[in-house]
This record gives sequence, structure tokens and C-alpha cells, in this order.
Amino acid sequence: MTNYPVHTIDTAPDWAKQPLARLQEAFGFIPAAAGMMANSSPLMNSFFSAFGYFRGEGTFTPAERQVLLLSNAVANECAWAVAFHSLEAIEDGVPPADVEAIRRRSLPADSRSAALSALARALIGKRGHLDEAGTAAFLAAGFDENQILEVITAVAISAMTNYAATVADLEIEDRLRPYAWNGNA
Repeated sequence: MTNYPVHTIDTAPDWAKQPLARLQEAFGFIPAAAGMMANSSPLMNSFFSAFGYFRGEGTFTPAERQVLLLSNAVANECAWAVAFHSLEAIEDGVPPADVEAIRRRSLPADSRSAALSALARALIGKRGHLDEAGTAAFLAAGFDENQILEVITAVAISAMTNYAATVADLEIEDRLRPYAWNGNA
């Protein structure tokens, strides 16, 4: 593994200070993955832009966004991101039983969340090759075709953070420790 510093606003390069400050404002702290991504302008700025559009102009509720991002973290087997998005999912109103189901690689009990989680996992697992049944289940849950494109945005955002966190072998912050994940639950 590599050894990247996890930047704070004080230690980050000048170009990264504003994105880190905005993320701190959004989450109440600077996630370690963001602090680490501040070592690369292309990575940090691409993530920050995509995340801003996904969160600011997307059609998913905060809870639906977290179902997506947690499902992606599990599919990508990123322990740091699973812990982070478990916390965020609980805070954004995803029922704890649904969070645990996703962490166990199962589907949430809520049918709409289940369709969303299944589509995200299929996109990652099948490298974008969705089958008709999966697409039909997503649409039957009340989503529309354009939201499939929005799920692709979530997959891209997750790839950036999940892969960066895994490459850097990030330590889980104290506030995330209750949500530590070993690949099973």
C-alpha cells in the first residue's frame, strides 16, 4: 500500500482548501477519503464536481443517495466507505435494518430501496451491462429511465472514493468505528 497524507484545511494545497471546507460544511467533518484525495487535483476536483451535482441537482432523496453509496461501497469492498456510508445512511433516515441488510450483501426490506440497491450492484458487478429484468424492477419501483443515468453518477463517485480509500488503506476515523466492516456485516 501507499502512504498518502490525509490533509486538513490547514495542510492541504491551496487549490484543495475550498473543496475540503465545503465537505466539512456538508458533513460536519472532513472525511478521511477527501483529505487523502487532496493529494491529487484531478481526483479531488473531479470528485468534488460530480458529488456537488449528484447531491445538489440529483433527484434522489438523501436516504436514497445513501442506499446507493452504501451499496456501491459494499460492492467495491471498501471498508472505509462502508463505515462512512453506514453512519451517513443512519443519519439520513435509512432504517438500521436496511443498512445492515446492505452491509450483509442482501437487499433492504423496503422495495424501492431494494430496487435501487440491486441496480447499483448490478451496474458494478456487470460493468454496466444491465439486463431487462433488473431495469424493469427499477422502473416498477417508481424510478424513471433518467435516474439510471443518475445511478451511474453515484457509481462513478463511489469508484473515485472507494478505490482511493482502498489504495491508501485509510484508517477508519473514531466517529466511524461503530460502523467498521470486515466484509461480512
